[in-house]
Amino acid sequence: MCLHIVISELTNNILQSEMETLKLTNIAENHLLGLSPEILLKWFDEMLLIRRFEEKCAQLYGMGKIGGFCHLYNGQEAIATGSTGAITPDDYVITAYRDHGLAISKGLDPRRILAELLGKSTGTTKGKGGSMHLFSREHNFLGGHAIVGGHIPLAAGAAFAIKYRGEKRVCLCFMGDGATNIGEFHEALNLAALWKLPVIYVIENNKYGMATAVERASAVDALHLKAAAYNMRNQVVEDGHNVLKVYQAVKAAVDHARKTYEPSLLEVQTFRYRGHSMSDPIHGPYRTKEEVEAQKKLDPITVLMNILSEANLASEEYFESAEERIKAIIDECVTYTENSPEPPLEELYTDVYAE
Repeated sequence: MCLHIVISELTNNILQSEMETLKLTNIAENHLLGLSPEILLKWFDEMLLIRRFEEKCAQLYGMGKIGGFCHLYNGQEAIATGSTGAITPDDYVITAYRDHGLAISKGLDPRRILAELLGKSTGTTKGKGGSMHLFSREHNFLGGHAIVGGHIPLAAGAAFAIKYRGEKRVCLCFMGDGATNIGEFHEALNLAALWKLPVIYVIENNKYGMATAVERASAVDALHLKAAAYNMRNQVVEDGHNVLKVYQAVKAAVDHARKTYEPSLLEVQTFRYRGHSMSDPIHGPYRTKEEVEAQKKLDPITVLMNILSEANLASEEYFESAEERIKAIIDECVTYTENSPEPPLEELYTDVYAE
């Protein structure tokens, strides 16, 4: 059974118990954006799953079981969950190399994601892609791309196909702040706006492109304003730690794209709690321990916990049980991966050339 279904069923069961013991306060509908308790609790479980998955990846990398590069998503969970919560399974998602969280949010089995990271044949690309190249045609997840900005024109291409076929789908394209300074970004935005393509570009502005602060690399550090050069709809989400704020902005852009085929550029301000990659120290010379600790006070999981608590949608017991459920899923991921075989030698020659 898909682990996402397991999460959903467990969440629903716990929710029934919570409803029986807690009296819901009369929260104004716009505070929770009209979202059901089931959805909000599912989002909490999903964000917690992403965090604990990434922590396990850090542990396995330190043990030498994950090779190559590995870029973790800790601190940015609200973007993945809030954004994918605003689309349907038929819509496309494409991203750069910090892709584990978005892959989980798009519905990929975390067991197969972990197997891919460890190079096992049960991985999403049979163990040949690794951390930066997750992919699933079944889930309309178009990658995982290691070349900075190289996927941005591909998103425009997917959106062109949507429009050409007369569909009402959209493509969400995620990138880091550093990608906004390269040529592909500007070329793709120009064509997306010129041809009116249903693509929503989402900048995950975590303040640093590798070790370089945004204001040291970009003449325009309000990155969403770069869309003005292409007469493109744009918006900044200053509180990218709040999954509801992210969802609201992305949902508006998605609805606009479905109606008009017109693109949008969203800048979501966030922060990564780990280094740029596993080879980068958490408190590198480019940012202080104090800065990281201050940002951790805005932890997106804690923010959602507070929202759920204030609305009387979840108790401390619920959060404790969520930790237990997610731990069981992570343990299952590890067991599945450890029991998965290495790819056979002949796999080196498959999927290399088109037949």
